[in-house]
Amino acid sequence: MTVKINTKYGQIDISNNVIATVVGGAATDIYGIVGMASKNQLKDGMNEILNRENYTKGVVIKQNNGDIVVDVYIIVGYGVKMSEVSRNVQNSVKYHLKQYLGTQAKSVNVIVQGVKILED
Repeated sequence: MTVKINTKYGQIDISNNVIATVVGGAATDIYGIVGMASKNQLKDGMNEILNRENYTKGVVIKQNNGDIVVDVYIIVGYGVKMSEVSRNVQNSVKYHLKQYLGTQAKSVNVIVQGVKILED
């Protein structure tokens, strides 16, 4: 599935893998985020942090009537304020989608899949 954007020059199709990579990169740059998690941990058998090649397993892109909705599955560090980290992820994802792909997300839903103790 792709996201379709109409411009005055024609239609642009952006793959979900590209969007997932941009979203995952934006999310993992936020302080307090340990990494991305799989949306289906039981099905995928993954209880670890996803690397850049697997960001598509931790990001869900939905398109409804031209509006893009993004679900981001993350693992946060122990001791951080989840509401603040989630808000920062939402803002960062929206900014990066606008800057890099020229599209806007109607909403960014952040789902915390786990908490991990940060090692010094």
